[in-house]
Amino acid sequence: MKLRTGLLAAGLVVVAGAANAQPVNGLYVGGAVGYNLMSDFAANSRTVGGVTTTINGSKFTPNGGLAGLGSVGWGYGNGFRAELELNYRNQNMGGSGFTVSGGKQTTYGAMVNGLYDFDLGAAIYPYLGAGVGYEVSQLRGTVAGTNVLGGSKGNLALQGIAGLAVPVSGAPGLSVTAEYRLLARPQNDNNSYNAGGVGGTLNTASQYNHSFMLGLRYAFGAPTPAPAPVVAAPAAAPAPAPARTYLVFFDWDKSDLTARARQIIAEAAQASTKVATTRVEVAGNADKSGTPAYNLALSQRRADAVAAELVRSGVAKGSIFVTANGQTKPIVPTADGVREPQNRNVEIVLK
Repeated sequence: MKLRTGLLAAGLVVVAGAANAQPVNGLYVGGAVGYNLMSDFAANSRTVGGVTTTINGSKFTPNGGLAGLGSVGWGYGNGFRAELELNYRNQNMGGSGFTVSGGKQTTYGAMVNGLYDFDLGAAIYPYLGAGVGYEVSQLRGTVAGTNVLGGSKGNLALQGIAGLAVPVSGAPGLSVTAEYRLLARPQNDNNSYNAGGVGGTLNTASQYNHSFMLGLRYAFGAPTPAPAPVVAAPAAAPAPAPARTYLVFFDWDKSDLTARARQIIAEAAQASTKVATTRVEVAGNADKSGTPAYNLALSQRRADAVAAELVRSGVAKGSIFVTANGQTKPIVPTADGVREPQNRNVEIVLK
């Protein structure tokens, strides 16, 4: 029970502290099929003719079965997604403490899920999620030879999700998914029960479904990436003196200076004292992975950070002129939405 509760909690407490998230932005649809393994669950009591009898040592033992689901959702471009899911699971059923023949459990319902995608800088995107919804179970079979078990019961359900998405090369927006889902129905079920012609109910314990699934997800409106240009990797600032232009590069969606960035800025500041420099131009730039307005503000923050570091390195504040280009002056032309490290920079020009 503690393990199951922990798995559900892992889905509910989604760690949003990761800085970079796969930018699923807008409408998407998905579907998956796989193998469902239901945990054993107890038969607690039965009520026949108004008399309730406690059942000791009896439980249902499900076999593995089929699981399938379809979903439609919305990505917010910052890693978070919300979706509506319809699902179906079934498995054959045995038992211990009593004889069950022809037993079958079917579970179906709808869930509302919240998820978060993590971008690890590789071609694979883990995600975690949690859901809440309503699930109906239908339990059929013959118990102890003559007693007929049947009927259905709907109850609250909780779900924890852990998965991986792998984008399909050459098909923008399409990803292959692999998931584990823990579906818990914590409330007891009351299933119809007929003992020797006398009607009643059978009370069963909480149920847990472990589903291992493969599927596809398609995000509408995903940008088509531009062909990767053959360019040199961000390299050290020009070494020979007198150096006139310096490039300081930044991580995606960051304006923080790295140790290498501070070293380049220090070299530019030192060079400004060795050549006839009367003006230091500092121009901030961004790639096209965000909106134009956001990228303009981001390029301004990057330029301001570089200018402040130049002042700390001894350059007179009055000789520094700061501009922000946003995404309008890329080194490498790309389509909207494409992350390009070469375009996340600040250019320092000594004049």
